Amino acid sequence: MAIQKISISKVKPNQDNPRLIKDDKFKKLVQSIIDFPEMLAIRPIVVNKDMIVLGGNMRLKACIEAGLKEVPIIIADNLTDEQQREFLIKDNVSGGEWNWEVLANEWDNEQLEEWGLDMPELKAIDEAEEGEEIKIPKSLQVIPKKEYILIMADEDSEEWQELQSIFKCGLVRQGGCKIGSSSDKVGRGTERVFDLKTFKERVLNELSDSNTK
Repeated sequence: MAIQKISISKVKPNQDNPRLIKDDKFKKLVQSIIDFPEMLAIRPIVVNKDMIVLGGNMRLKACIEAGLKEVPIIIADNLTDEQQREFLIKDNVSGGEWNWEVLANEWDNEQLEEWGLDMPELKAIDEAEEGEEIKIPKSLQVIPKKEYILIMADEDSEEWQELQSIFKCGLVRQGGCKIGSSSDKVGRGTERVFDLKTFKERVLNELSDSNTK
């Protein structure tokens, strides 16, 4: 099945599509298409022989909103009615889960949110007073379930500097910039999230270093 570009007016939304999108995420999708239209050629809209969308209903709606006149499509004209219904669901099912540790350390949260990823809402944590009860957002309660230790310190404080020293916090990527690349000068951040094994190793190493001094 070859990718072809056709007039957007010829492509028909699928009224049986059970997938919805919130207004704020739809706006982000529209903006991402405006900013990165090449994405559509990599992930074209899938239609049946009647030009009804099987995969990409929200993208089609966003393309119309973005003012595109043409869209790349793939025509899946060899599917039965039952297979088309199955495709509608399977195209919207995600079998994986996000590694929040990697996202927190190696990517820029604001940029990920701009791209449409639901990030943990940590503003309440940042603004919490000492001793205040904090409810961890459901977005952090991923499968498999994990427990978190939260250590709070003002970023410009001596305590934060001490924590960086204790946990040997290194520099990590943000926004996809790899350490050592030409663009890393503006893409580096301080490591902030560790798994339990790393956490224990760094604490024990710090205790060992303290005892030998």
